[in-house]
Amino acid sequence: MIVPADWMQPVKMQRIVFHWTAGGNNVSEIDREHYHIIIAGDGHLVRGDHDISDNVRTGDGDYAAHTLGCNTGAIGVSLAGMAGAVEVPFDAGKFPINIHQFDVAAHVGADLCKFYNIKPDRQHALSHAEVQTTLGIRQRGKWDIARLPWDKSVVGAHVVGDMLRSKIVEYME
Repeated sequence: MIVPADWMQPVKMQRIVFHWTAGGNNVSEIDREHYHIIIAGDGHLVRGDHDISDNVRTGDGDYAAHTLGCNTGAIGVSLAGMAGAVEVPFDAGKFPINIHQFDVAAHVGADLCKFYNIKPDRQHALSHAEVQTTLGIRQRGKWDIARLPWDKSVVGAHVVGDMLRSKIVEYME
């Protein structure tokens, strides 16, 4: 397990949404406000300002606001990077996410899926870019994570999401 045990609470969570911060590869205070777990460019984990349990219910306004209309019961995990990224034509910007962060995200996902009994499928462990098409919750042009800077042949939210879910399943075994 790579997620520290004291970062997880025995509450019911429904899903994990994976993001990139759209910032630098170092974790900022703004990143910590919006995500439960942030993976820095070197792969180390940074705990967000909100406990995962803060997102059991979000009506009090004190929670990690990471996904429009999809924060209740959802854990926000983000890879630090992608400031200045452009989707088409693809440009990862000056702070691209990297393969090590992606691998760490899969380990984090495996830990969270096991602890919270979350299915590692498209409805329950997905990227922010998959939320609108999979869950029908309208987003504001979010395409994180739909491209991989280290492999430009991988294109599309579901393609990237399926790769991440496959690794999560592998690490759960």
